[in-house]
Amino acid sequence: MTGSHPQTSVRERTDRGEAGAGPFGDRLPEHLLESIPDAVVAVAGDGAILLVNRESERIFGYRRDELIGEPVEMLVPARHRDEHFAQRQRYFEEPTTRGLGTGLEFHGLRRNGSEFPLDMAVSPIGTGEGTTAIVVVHDLSEAKESERRRDEELARANREARIAQSRRLESLGQLAGGVAHDFNNLLGVILNYADFVADELEQGTTAHTDVVEIRKAAERATDLTRQLLIFSRREITKPAPVHLNEVVRDIERLLGRTLGEQVELVVDLSRDVPAVLADPGQVEQVLVNLAVNARDAMPDGGRLVIETSEVELDRDFLQEHPDVSPGRYVRLTVADNGTGMEPDVAARVFEPFFSTKHKGEGTGLGLATVYGIVTAAGGQISLYSEPGEGTVFRVHLPAVDSEAAAAPGQIAVDFTGRGESVLLVEDDDTVRALAKRILTEGGYLVTPADRGAEAVRLLEDPRRDYDLLISDVVMPGMRGVELAQRARQLRPELPVLMMSGYTSPMAPEDRRALAEAPLLEKPFSRRDLLGEVRSLLDERRVG
Repeated sequence: MTGSHPQTSVRERTDRGEAGAGPFGDRLPEHLLESIPDAVVAVAGDGAILLVNRESERIFGYRRDELIGEPVEMLVPARHRDEHFAQRQRYFEEPTTRGLGTGLEFHGLRRNGSEFPLDMAVSPIGTGEGTTAIVVVHDLSEAKESERRRDEELARANREARIAQSRRLESLGQLAGGVAHDFNNLLGVILNYADFVADELEQGTTAHTDVVEIRKAAERATDLTRQLLIFSRREITKPAPVHLNEVVRDIERLLGRTLGEQVELVVDLSRDVPAVLADPGQVEQVLVNLAVNARDAMPDGGRLVIETSEVELDRDFLQEHPDVSPGRYVRLTVADNGTGMEPDVAARVFEPFFSTKHKGEGTGLGLATVYGIVTAAGGQISLYSEPGEGTVFRVHLPAVDSEAAAAPGQIAVDFTGRGESVLLVEDDDTVRALAKRILTEGGYLVTPADRGAEAVRLLEDPRRDYDLLISDVVMPGMRGVELAQRARQLRPELPVLMMSGYTSPMAPEDRRALAEAPLLEKPFSRRDLLGEVRSLLDERRVG
């Protein structure tokens, strides 16, 4: 808010006429000046206010006679006065006929001491006494407040949308987990009875070939249910400290072959990235699925960038993503310059069976699987995508300080039973009958029970002796974890083998109890079941 040095005092000049007269003659008629919806302030070269209109009084809170002759700096907050003075000096030293134009955003100071944002346009005007600046001030307070409210509303809407999406995916996960659990039981029966039949048929016959095809179909169905369980966070996992940099390096060549020659793979790994606690195989699955998704979005070729970095999630991020906790995270970024996605598509990409591909080209479980793996590890995944601009996936996994432990070596096991007595507890009739047949044909004496309460009664009977307890994890009434705890109280030396098609949410004490017993994943094969049983019994005998 800025003119040349006046030849006479401001008071003398303004006393010659009304608000629109004075040093400007008839150039600013009063009725025109007062009709302008913004504040108009005329400033001399020394910074003295020469003229103001009624809107200036309203905006700044001063009467006109309180402003005339006073330094314009009184309308500028103290912390901005140096900047304002430098701007005024620069303008008067190098005046232009076109002025400074609009868009000079400053802060104003009202009489009551409050600050407000303003947009300022400065133009020179020649008078008989030199160059004076006409400053038009537009109060941005309402616009800024409206902008702030819009931003808050948008942020609130985004948070609500993310929460709604999280709840929708959680509901889908519960449904998918329950369906996959039941299917796993059925598939276990199909797979093993197919093996029983195949053993009775001569290889090369049509019947034997048919049974093999039945088994292959059941195996494919098992893969689908496993992906559903991963999405629903009920897949049985073996988390361990994993370094993402090492995982990326280990499968970089595989990713290159998967992407093909038309896609350039760029890997940028930050040094000293901490480990994360996750299932190593599942971390590889995340990378492969995201890479395949990117490849499909670049049918004519393109560029895929994989980056790792350590980040500290701040308050703003946590407000936008309430499903994660504060702390150190390792960020995995997978970005492509492919076709991108429309907003309605991007909002659904993590839903199971949602796919934009043609029928028969995909299951729609790839990104749903990624979502399940990341969230099960306590992490968060988000994406940014625009049509024609590509897609960026960002995965955040909690950092851990412990080093990765070496994987235990495989121990050769003799599957043959030696007449040991096994208490088998399974509520599903078909699975219980299947397990009993496998164990019996494998050389074990089997006592079946369909409920945890029945198994407790059998364990309480001192006349019965058991060498091993096998129990399903998810059962009505007494859960498998509760049965295992009760069994340890009744028979401390009795080994326990748990089996389940998925892990449901459980309390920390249940997780600790379950961690004390080996877990056999359903659907299991004869070799899986007999191998686990033999290994446990031999371990007990050696101990």
